[in-house]
Amino acid sequence: MASIGTVGDAYDNAAAETVMGLYKNEAVAKNSPFHTGPLKTLADVEELTFDWIDWYNNRRLHSSLGKMPPEEYESNYCAETNGPINIEAAHRMAA
Repeated sequence: MASIGTVGDAYDNAAAETVMGLYKNEAVAKNSPFHTGPLKTLADVEELTFDWIDWYNNRRLHSSLGKMPPEEYESNYCAETNGPINIEAAHRMAA
């Protein structure tokens, strides 16, 4: 696969190429849990892609985040920096 960067930029697209490699190995691969049959139409590929992106951004266990999904980590971070946002805390504050 050719790089989409300019000549001499070894790291310009490293992150994007890594994510594309993950997508190919995790979503499009033959034994992928994201599809159960062949990808015959553009709609099949779009659905698979959206499912994989949702999983990747929200539910995958991320080793750099202490084996926590990114969505949960972000929610915890916001709660720590902005105060409690859960229902129980809201009820305690209102009472």
